Amino acid sequence: HYNKSSEKEKRRKLRQNQTNAEELVWRYLRNKQMLGYKFKRQYSLDHFVIDFYCPELKLAVELDGESHNNPEQREYDIKRQKYLEEFNIKFVRIKDDELQGNPNKAFLKIEDSIKLLEKKKL
Repeated sequence: HYNKSSEKEKRRKLRQNQTNAEELVWRYLRNKQMLGYKFKRQYSLDHFVIDFYCPELKLAVELDGESHNNPEQREYDIKRQKYLEEFNIKFVRIKDDELQGNPNKAFLKIEDSIKLLEKKKL
């Protein structure tokens, strides 16, 4: 189910064409900068590609840009998230305007989710 080779080209293209928001978040998550956890970008789970994923915590970080305001896209996102949550994957959703307005607040949202998952592991 994880990082399927059939999705490799799709993931590579997404990494090459990342949005400004994705670039900003990746600068913050890469090289285990987020509380020592390794995140991967454009990671595939089953036939879905997640913006950022921490395998150790089973934590997905999804950035919701302008297209996610579209009702069909929003419905797709909800179904996709519910499906992946069946595999005990937790989600943090961040809207692009949250990043533009106050990126530190958005990063704290990720940190808080990590700390919550750490407590559950104890």
